[in-house]
Amino acid sequence: MNRTELIQQLHSYQTSFAEEQVFIERFLQLLNHPDAYQRTHLPGHITGSAWIINEAADEALLVHHAKLDKWVQPGGHADGDENILAVALREAQEETGILQFEIQPTVFDMDIHTIPARKDFPEHQHYDIRFLMKPLPNQTIAVSEESFDVKWIALTELENYTKERSVLRMKDKITRLAKPALTTSFVAWPQ
Repeated sequence: MNRTELIQQLHSYQTSFAEEQVFIERFLQLLNHPDAYQRTHLPGHITGSAWIINEAADEALLVHHAKLDKWVQPGGHADGDENILAVALREAQEETGILQFEIQPTVFDMDIHTIPARKDFPEHQHYDIRFLMKPLPNQTIAVSEESFDVKWIALTELENYTKERSVLRMKDKITRLAKPALTTSFVAWPQ
């Protein structure tokens, strides 16, 4: 999914979540900047994430992020790669150890959130594009050096791990989706 395709998807993106509706215009404005996909672009830049669910759609695979000390979905910087779907897949693979997924190749969720300052980089915002993914059978999870842990968490227990609104919004989306939408709109990836 290149920049033009992402812009097209954002123009037609539908959401019932008010907080997400206000993000659309901000994303479109950022995408006008040639450096939008560079982590050095401040005050914010495009990132890609994966909301990974199991086959029954009752668990999500989250990472306990080491730098943020929070349970979140796998994701990270584009570092100039304008194929944000490929970025989300790469991050999912690196942070969970799972190599093969079925993916919905359309935007599942979007969020703008603040990343705290570190000694080597100022506070900034991640304009995060999220894609829905399911691991293919017989995939094994592994903890990367970026995380303290990787774990399947029941959606009914998710609030015991995080109070992050954007993570809980993705859970809400899954619980609202009809089961056919969770089984028919995926494609195997990498192809």
